[in-house]
Amino acid sequence: MDTNILVYAHDTSAGDKHAIALRIVKDLWASGLGVLSTQVLQEFFAIATKKIPKPLDISEAKEIVRVLLKWPVVVNNGNSILDAIDIHSRYKYSFWDSMIIESAGRGGASLLLSEDLNDGQTMDGVVIRNPFLNP
Repeated sequence: MDTNILVYAHDTSAGDKHAIALRIVKDLWASGLGVLSTQVLQEFFAIATKKIPKPLDISEAKEIVRVLLKWPVVVNNGNSILDAIDIHSRYKYSFWDSMIIESAGRGGASLLLSEDLNDGQTMDGVVIRNPFLNP
């Protein structure tokens, strides 16, 4: 999943998006199918503690990250950066979105949940879905 889904799951001011994202995270916990990247975890911490209407306390956000580390975490490296550049060049997504797409593929995900990418698009076996279009 991309960072926004994770942020919405912990941002009680996000309305319907909070409810949908929270259900997604709970379902992923129950199924054991969640995969995250180091980038998503880093962005989550930065956004959740500073950029949402009711920022999380640093210790609370750290504990959420600690719990999320129980999921498989895809660690970015030099080759992942080069592969993300290829995705960026081919599909014209931002470099940072391309890093998330690359990490999803490398992490074995067949589905990437994102509100920022093209719903229904498939790249290297990873299907993009916007869970807020048809909740």
